Amino acid sequence: MNLTSIRIRTAAATLAALAVVGGVTVSQTPAMADPGAPAVVQTNVLSADAALKIADAVQKEAAKQKQRVTVAIVDRSGATRLILKGDGAGPQTEESARRKAFTAVSFGQPTSALSKNQALAAIPGTLLLAGGIPVASGGSPIAGIGVGGAPSGDIDEALAQAGLKAVQGQLG
Repeated sequence: MNLTSIRIRTAAATLAALAVVGGVTVSQTPAMADPGAPAVVQTNVLSADAALKIADAVQKEAAKQKQRVTVAIVDRSGATRLILKGDGAGPQTEESARRKAFTAVSFGQPTSALSKNQALAAIPGTLLLAGGIPVASGGSPIAGIGVGGAPSGDIDEALAQAGLKAVQGQLG
């Protein structure tokens, strides 16, 4: 067995282990072993307009509830697409909102559902507090919404849901 083969097997085993943690089923054969696999893969991306609608809806709902929060939206790879810090939101809210969004899109589940799995806390960038939800299209996560700053994660998550509701019919 050569070094490349060992690396491929190690990478496949690592991905399979992460998929089990995330609740995803994977085949035993890594995709890179398929010579007929396409060289280019297209993915769905949340538009900038949709991100703005989500953030606006979150902040409007937060104002109704007299909450001072920050909303963060990340893409499927965890890259920040938008951060909107509401008037009076604390300095810690940006980082918590971004990490909640990252966690939600990474695992395709609301952060409230992940909070009991403390093993995930060891993964850099994750935050296992309620307030992050995934945005899905075609059954797959394409973005994450994170809200931070309310006195409880349940309120943060309800605000994130209000943002998702603003674009729900346009996601396909």
